[in-house]
This record gives sequence, C-alpha cells and structure tokens, in this order.
Amino acid sequence: MRRTARVLAVDDRKENLLALQAILEGLPIEMVSVTSGEDALKRLLVEDYAVILLDAHMPGMDGFETAGHVKQRERTRHIPILFLTAVDYDPHLAFRGYQAGAVDYITKPFDPWVLRSKVAVFVDLWTMHTQLADRAAETEALRVAVDDALDLLDGAVAADDDLIAQVRARLSKVHDSRT
Repeated sequence: MRRTARVLAVDDRKENLLALQAILEGLPIEMVSVTSGEDALKRLLVEDYAVILLDAHMPGMDGFETAGHVKQRERTRHIPILFLTAVDYDPHLAFRGYQAGAVDYITKPFDPWVLRSKVAVFVDLWTMHTQLADRAAETEALRVAVDDALDLLDGAVAADDDLIAQVRARLSKVHDSRT
C-alpha cells in the first residue's frame, strides 16, 4: 500500500507556516499545519506523521510541553521532532529541546536547503519503515496461509498420495524458509 508521508508543522504564526510550506514544496509529502500545541496533539491522535516541525515558543502550550506530550504517548513517541525557534541559539534552550525529545534544534534564520534535506531524510526513513512493516504483514499472512494449507493436506483423504506428498514438500519448504 503506497502512503504519502505527512509532516506536521506547528507554529503560532501563519506566515511561518506558509514559509515552511514553500520550503518543503516539491517533496513527496502532505504538510499539515496547525497553530498550537493543543491542535497538534489532536491531530496526532488520529493521523500518523513522518516528522514534526515544532516552534519552541508559542503562547499557551509551548513547543517543549507539546513535545513532552508527544513523547509520552505510545502511538507518537517514535516521531522525530525538529524544533524551530526564532530565539538566538541558547545552549540551555537547545538542551531543553533535546530533553523534550527533539532530534534537532534549529534557530532562525536557517538555511532552507538544510531544513529541506533534514525533512527529506526523515520522510525517507518513514517510507522505508512503512514498507518494511507492510512486508512483515504480508509475510505473516503468507505464513498463515501456508500453515492452513498444510493443515488441510494433513486432513485430506489421500486420493493421490504422491501428489499430496509433493505439494506438502513444496509448502513445507516455503514455510521453513519464511520462519
């Protein structure tokens, strides 16, 4: 199943969200923009995301608190968070961001090509993980089908013992190579 990676952008300033949309234009993603930590958490309840771009400083629930909630939830704790902030680089704030679960802490102004490259890497990782999970599910379904076929053969009345033995041998070979 081919799915498009979603990127969640969280910033209280709509012009920053528009700038992020322009920077990421052309990547194979669906960008979802929200203006608060609360809205981000609501979205994360029902949709999966490849990466979260999170403004550190917002009114109400700031980025640090939002990240803390994201990392506490089983469903979302694996999603990488890139903090974006307009505050000059402060090692204490960066440390706070990493403590909250960020994989990077980027101060503005930032190089748009760097941000684009970082997002592309996380989208690629998400895509590979999703494909691997899909393959694992397909393999499990195939294993169950082979097991079911072997069970049916075990219970079959032997009209042609040689044919049943050949089919059983082939299915057993497939079964043994998949486990």
